[in-house]
Amino acid sequence: MGNRGLEDLIPLVNRLQDAFSSIGQACNLDLPQIAVVGGQSAGKSSVLENFVGRDFLPRGSGIVTRRPLVLQLINATAEWAEFLHCKGKKFTDFDEVRQEIEAETDRVTGANKGISPVPINLRVYSPHVLNLTLIDLPGITKVPVGDQPADIEQQIRDMIMQFITRESCLILAVTPANTDLANSDALKLAKDVDSQGLRTIGVITKLDLMDEGTDARDVLENKLLPLRRGYIGVVNRSQKDIDGKKDIKAALEAERKFFLSHPAYRHMADKMGTPRLQKVLNQQLTNHIRDTLPAFRSKLQSQLLALDKEAEEYRGYRPDDPSRKTKQLLQMVQQFSVDFEKRIEGSGDQVDTVELSGGAKINRIFHERFPFELVKMECDEKEMRREISYAIKNIHGIRTGLFTPDMAFEAIVKKQIIKLKEPCVKCVDMVIQELINTVRQCSNKLECFPRLREETERIVTSHIRDRESRAKDQVLLLIDIQLSYINTNHEDFIGFANAQQRSSQTNKSQSSAGNQVIRKGWLTINNISIMKGGAKEYWFVLTAESLSWFKDDEEKEKKYMLPLDNLKVRDVEKSFMSSKHIFCIFNTESRNVYKDNRTLELACDSQDDVDSWKSSLLRAGVYPEKTITVESDTTTTTDNFSMDPQLERKVETIRNLVDSYMAIVNKCIRDLIPKTIMHLMIGNVKDFINAELLAQLYSAGDQNALMDESQEQAQRRDEVLRTHQALKEALAIIGDISTSTVTVPLPPPVDTSWVGGSSGGRRSPPPSPTAPRRMSSGQRPAPRGAPPPPNRPGPLGPFNNSADSPQAPSRPNRAPPSIPSRRPPPSPTRQVPP
Repeated sequence: MGNRGLEDLIPLVNRLQDAFSSIGQACNLDLPQIAVVGGQSAGKSSVLENFVGRDFLPRGSGIVTRRPLVLQLINATAEWAEFLHCKGKKFTDFDEVRQEIEAETDRVTGANKGISPVPINLRVYSPHVLNLTLIDLPGITKVPVGDQPADIEQQIRDMIMQFITRESCLILAVTPANTDLANSDALKLAKDVDSQGLRTIGVITKLDLMDEGTDARDVLENKLLPLRRGYIGVVNRSQKDIDGKKDIKAALEAERKFFLSHPAYRHMADKMGTPRLQKVLNQQLTNHIRDTLPAFRSKLQSQLLALDKEAEEYRGYRPDDPSRKTKQLLQMVQQFSVDFEKRIEGSGDQVDTVELSGGAKINRIFHERFPFELVKMECDEKEMRREISYAIKNIHGIRTGLFTPDMAFEAIVKKQIIKLKEPCVKCVDMVIQELINTVRQCSNKLECFPRLREETERIVTSHIRDRESRAKDQVLLLIDIQLSYINTNHEDFIGFANAQQRSSQTNKSQSSAGNQVIRKGWLTINNISIMKGGAKEYWFVLTAESLSWFKDDEEKEKKYMLPLDNLKVRDVEKSFMSSKHIFCIFNTESRNVYKDNRTLELACDSQDDVDSWKSSLLRAGVYPEKTITVESDTTTTTDNFSMDPQLERKVETIRNLVDSYMAIVNKCIRDLIPKTIMHLMIGNVKDFINAELLAQLYSAGDQNALMDESQEQAQRRDEVLRTHQALKEALAIIGDISTSTVTVPLPPPVDTSWVGGSSGGRRSPPPSPTAPRRMSSGQRPAPRGAPPPPNRPGPLGPFNNSADSPQAPSRPNRAPPSIPSRRPPPSPTRQVPP
């Protein structure tokens, strides 16, 4: 590699891997994977076996590699192999390694040529290898065999792309020398993901099998079809050599002799062969480590700082120390109390930015959900008038009354007040559920002590349930108090004298509200047809008189304005395919609400948003639809209901009086119920946690048993301490190495447009994939001393004097050798691309 600093980097990474392996964690340093890509029988597996120096890969016809083989080569003093799926089992016999690969492949893919993207991980330790990570991928095939699917070619391509698209993956594009290089699938795939050629190395195999009189010299010298990192030629064992059990060491010697003795390759023999390929790949690994070390050091330092405080707490930890358990119990209870109060009262630290919780959600229950539930209990206008008329008639009995009876007013008011019990009790239930949820959220910090967490939740939840019955009794008592005395002398009550004028006053007060903005926000209109673009999101503005929506929150382009007259709101069942929550607005007179739609369906991301919008619509006078089930005879009576003018005046008077008094009661209930719940439930629970929880825990049983830590916590403590130590050791190791090393620059770009199937620059396109071109019978090769023919193209720029690209000396006075069709014939018009 040229300098000692770079040579020390791979042992450095080995020490880092050992430091992390000792704690059972993988090193986060992103070492490059080297994917071997090529067609069937291109010699990919033989290249890997030459790296290892052992026969260990399956042989046969068809697709031999049917699952990706992730091969990790690790330099070690002894030689053995191990699989990830057989962790701990060492294989010293490489015939057993081959059998295990075949068995594991068949286990997932079946025995009839099926393929699978699930990789087999094999780690080989040997003194004869350099530290590399390689992936043997299935060969690209065209025709399915056995039980392979019809789209086998596409499946294999997709599998290969999963690996070679990673920026840390080096691509070995393997192409046999006795096929047309311009049609290489491996080079085409590499060009698709590495258009600049930064990660691609061409490997030419089977150089010894080329037709007599042909060679791949121009290809290996990077002249014919250039790659930025050039090509390296290798000679693998033939099938006869494999069947004859030819030793790989002998094969490497034969490869060396081939390059030294072949007239076309002898001048670049030191740039060819399997050892040269290993050295090139090893240098890529080393360069990557050198480039990654600064960022890796920063990452290790940040992780170390994050663990410093926790590791300091665990250092010197004694699980059975009773004083430690007592101290920790007090700290845990105190922390639980502080967390509960912060979640209820609100706090600037540890703010949940995802959803409402604790006190914020209880506030929404008090001021949005509870008023909405109260309004849902109100009677329908027609039903109210019918009930008032029946009450007046029943009070008069057989007589015809001259005056409006106040007993009818009291009867209707009491019936309306009784209906308030249900929403009040429901409000208590919702608050209790949120308190229990808050307790569970606060107890998450006690998860390292499962028994303490369980006891804390049980004690606090039991107290909440105990207070539930008292709170509900008090709430119902408030309703009974309202029922016990109808105070018609209340200062806000309009009285009989003013009952007739109330309607006009109400209309004036409503009109004075004007266009006061009640709410703004994003909503999705859900019932737009697909032909018109489907569901769309708009910015909605709700005022006291209308609901408008705009294209965006700048409110410049108004899409529509919907008056709120005669509108009501109802829930819509959530669709199976949608994740949104939907409600709709409709007209009580069965008119179209929006264009040709009888309803306007609006969608929100959560149910809380739906409830909040319905509460805002309620403030604007858009009430929820009432679902009333009545018997058929009652329906007939209601439909045929009519009143004489005198009775209608009495009904109108009572109706105005009921509205006035119920407004007073609702105002009082809306104010008192939240206060009652706060006093009897929330405040009491906070006081209980502060003053009584610790005593309850002490009386619950053995305190030492409460503070027994979970198995996960013990593992966490050990892991933190070991990780902290490993991080310190890793930083010390990195501190021992100097990264100011000399590196070889990347080769300059070359014209690789031919890989895409088209000629680049002014160079003529590669020849068609036909049989190798041979010289005619009357044509003889020129003698070595003869000058080159005129217009013979020269080399494509200077070769790189680096381990990444072979350099060839000049070739004076050499006639062009006969080559296969991969090499275009000389042409007087052919020019070299700049």
